[in-house]
Amino acid sequence: MPHIAFIGGGNMARSLIGGLIKTGVAGSTISVAEPRADARQDLGREFGVACYAESHLAAANADVVVLAVKPQIMPSLQKEMREVLARQHPMLISIAAGVRLDQLERWFGALPIVRCMPNTPALIGAGATGLCANARVSPPQRAQAQHILAAVGITQWIAEERLMDTVTAISGSGPAYFFAIVEALEDAAVAQGMPRATARALATQTCLGAGRMLTEDGEAPGVLRQRVTSPNGTTQAALDSFAGDDLHRIVARAVAAATRRGEQMAADLDKSL
Repeated sequence: MPHIAFIGGGNMARSLIGGLIKTGVAGSTISVAEPRADARQDLGREFGVACYAESHLAAANADVVVLAVKPQIMPSLQKEMREVLARQHPMLISIAAGVRLDQLERWFGALPIVRCMPNTPALIGAGATGLCANARVSPPQRAQAQHILAAVGITQWIAEERLMDTVTAISGSGPAYFFAIVEALEDAAVAQGMPRATARALATQTCLGAGRMLTEDGEAPGVLRQRVTSPNGTTQAALDSFAGDDLHRIVARAVAAATRRGEQMAADLDKSL
């Protein structure tokens, strides 16, 4: 098995490490760099992985280095990591939102690099991750990267890097949109007199069931929507209200705004150097 080093031991790293171990990856092949002493102790105790306070020590023997840090950390991280990366020449996997492949190459060197965007349902093994790679990533390395991210959910390769900001807008940020919808459903029911606990339970289970139908039935969402909708019924009345407010346009504007913000984050990082 390749040696995998995680730079950053936060929630996403913990999810990936736990998922990998469940697939049979030995904890002895994983190292983690985490500045907080309590987090290092927890990681070592829970997963049996080697933990370090400094990033270059965690990556010293790594075949794969996963950058599981905030985008703002990247420019400063290069100073500590560049020498060990030049010596080891590992595959680099970045899960930082908005950080482009060319920026990663500029900061960390001419390495095989995979840029990916997981989302928070990875914390429960139900994530969705988009990946794209530079030309230095070999087919076996692509398979390695996919295996690592598939430990916490589904993966999809994205052919054009420009669409990674769209991935961020749809699946990276997407869970928050659904939480907002459940929140709105809950509030609407409460406004009509339903107890909040009951409203939340019904709205939450409805979204869970609808999501399962989408993944397990195999039909397009439009087909499933039509199955639920009787002419002149209650569902049709609600959908007509959505149409009157131009729901598709509202969603399109929101996704466009999130995509633009991802592009701007990358531009801001360039200015910070």
